[in-house]
Amino acid sequence: MKKDIHPEYREVVFQDSSSDFKFVTRSTMNSSETITMEDGKTYPVIKVEVSSASHPFYTGKNVFIDTAGRVEKFRTRYQKK
Repeated sequence: MKKDIHPEYREVVFQDSSSDFKFVTRSTMNSSETITMEDGKTYPVIKVEVSSASHPFYTGKNVFIDTAGRVEKFRTRYQKK
């Protein structure tokens, strides 16, 4: 491989913002925020909105999230029909 053209592949923490679930994996993503995990090491943290801890498919719970009033827009558009 050519030197100095590939991003750094390192351990990072992905944190689910809705359930506060965290896991360590390897990635090339960058972050200015860091977090200290239970093992005492400090990792860059990447915040995500959905993970296996909060996704309805994995949890078995049907969670309804209305983002930006999509349901109301749908109802007003098709209410006359």
